[in-house]
Amino acid sequence: MIAPTKPLPDARNAGERLAKRVAALLTCSRREAEQYIEGGWVRVDGRVVEEPMFRVSTQKIEIDRNASLMDLADVTLLLHKPPGVDAAAQQLLGAASHAPGDPGGEHVLKRHFARLTACVPLEPAASGLVIFTQDWRVQRKLEEDAAVMEQEVIVEVEGAVAPATLQRLNQGLAVDGHPLPPVKVSLNSTGDASSKLRFAVKGAHPGLLAYLCERVGLRILGMKRLRIGRVAMAQLPLGQWRYLQAHERF
Repeated sequence: MIAPTKPLPDARNAGERLAKRVAALLTCSRREAEQYIEGGWVRVDGRVVEEPMFRVSTQKIEIDRNASLMDLADVTLLLHKPPGVDAAAQQLLGAASHAPGDPGGEHVLKRHFARLTACVPLEPAASGLVIFTQDWRVQRKLEEDAAVMEQEVIVEVEGAVAPATLQRLNQGLAVDGHPLPPVKVSLNSTGDASSKLRFAVKGAHPGLLAYLCERVGLRILGMKRLRIGRVAMAQLPLGQWRYLQAHERF
């Protein structure tokens, strides 16, 4: 009779949780240990591990000498959304699409892509600046000041734009007697094939600029949002993102 074989140990349950080991090493609470791990301060056999549930046994555990829980602030990410991508576009956020030379100086962590809220929606067909934040203060600012916060958008239209058309846009349009949000429009560049208009508008909502252009007989070829409030996209490459810097305010 063949003796029954013992089941192989489940590697997922081997050892103990990294958070428990770190808590013992630092003599801190389990929650604080989790924060150190999620902050990228802990290495297992020389490799940074950001998952508190990671199982360890005999591996070497190292805690960065500069480890601090003061650096675990909520982050805000600025994305240059490509045209044709859903306005939320969170699938574009990751370490691989982080803009090289980001002046924010943040170390990219997995926790930076959790609990993000997309703010100030943008049409799927448009490109340009989209905001994602973990910070409730940033979210509240963008929501509460939406009616007074200026957005800057470049709209490319077919053909040349007559001065009379610009005047109509700047004078303001209405729907059923109700005025639409006022816009300031200037000619950014012009040519026989297409022209680019620079819109500055407060209280904008998706579809507003397309409707205004349609009302004055302009056919849109492309649209790019450059700025929200005082925060500009600047030289951020298409499809890449950067961190909101500490001195930047919407």
